[in-house]
Amino acid sequence: MTYIRPTEGIKSLGLMPSFPADVSKSSRQLVQQGLTMPKAHRPWQRMHCGIAESLHASSNGVNASTPARPVLDSHAWDATYMQAPLAQPYRSPKLPQAPNRLRIFAGTSNPALAQEVACYLGMDLSSIKIKRFADGEIYVQVQESIRGCDVFLVQPSCPPVNDHLMELLVMIDACKRASARSITAVIPYYGYARADRKTQGRESIAAKLTANLITEAGADRVLAMDLHSGQCVGYFDIPVDHVYGDSVILDYLASKRISTGDLVVVSPDVGGVARARAFAKKLSDAPLAIVDKRRSAHNISEVMNLIGDVKDKVAVLVDDMIDTAGTITNAAKVLHAEGAREVYACATHPVFSPPAIERLSSGVFQEVIVTNTIPVPHESFFPELTVLSVANLLGETIWRVYNSSSVMSLF
Repeated sequence: MTYIRPTEGIKSLGLMPSFPADVSKSSRQLVQQGLTMPKAHRPWQRMHCGIAESLHASSNGVNASTPARPVLDSHAWDATYMQAPLAQPYRSPKLPQAPNRLRIFAGTSNPALAQEVACYLGMDLSSIKIKRFADGEIYVQVQESIRGCDVFLVQPSCPPVNDHLMELLVMIDACKRASARSITAVIPYYGYARADRKTQGRESIAAKLTANLITEAGADRVLAMDLHSGQCVGYFDIPVDHVYGDSVILDYLASKRISTGDLVVVSPDVGGVARARAFAKKLSDAPLAIVDKRRSAHNISEVMNLIGDVKDKVAVLVDDMIDTAGTITNAAKVLHAEGAREVYACATHPVFSPPAIERLSSGVFQEVIVTNTIPVPHESFFPELTVLSVANLLGETIWRVYNSSSVMSLF
């Protein structure tokens, strides 16, 4: 099992900012220490993975349309080989230091991810007390003043979904009553997203109900990653920034230098065709195949047919999540039966409900690639599993939201 997380700093990669020749040594030292540079020496430069880009300063030293935090540029995909190097995660340099109004809080569902996000932003997690009473009730107390602050609460609603969702609601309420200026619910994994419509009579639409609860609790904005369906965004009456984790997975696949002529992107069901097509387009417009699936009951699926050619190809199965792994494992078996040379499974959210680990580690996959939107317990590790960190992507998005900059330009 491989886990890729942010490294200790950008200085180790040699990506410190460069300066014009007339900038004094003292001014350079101020910038490197995270302090404001004298106006006389603006603009300065920042680095994009080794590519210098001029950054013209505004009154506060930062261009409002271009955040000062380094971001990973999209790679150009070679027609024959994916030659783009793996973008190494790193902590952003303190240029400038995190503003006093920005606060990052972690819930109990994924504190490690929240810590990595704070590390990227060059700041510490803010202090919050969360405990459960003997009867299961949740208690939350913010341990520092957040009056007038912009608060970001990192809390995916992963299993146990109901506990973590309720915890998020109580955290929002506590911050609202503490007079936070704005509250953004950062939900890397949005639970109940699959209950986004009625498939039979007299069913609830829990995705809409969950959106209502978050809004009524007092959230001003939601930042979510790879929602199960696009209509979930419309269920909120507040702004939603929908972030896509495929860029992290694409960077990793690029490091494997697989010939694009051998690649075929596969959707494990008809509902995921749009997602798989977008993924294939970023892989030098790789060919697309579709597995036709019939679901007889919840968490039970049966593969019926394959649309597309995968013979002697490296098949990359793409989905938003892996729950019981029935769909993606059955699809992999069909791909092998149709002559696929290797099969990779790629998904943003590793829900991994039993018997997912048993199915994924059965030998049908060359590699299973997921992200850390949901923490994977150590007992669930297996040799073919690779977990990629989305901390830099979330951190950059938070920084742009805080500075009222474009998030769409990240994708």
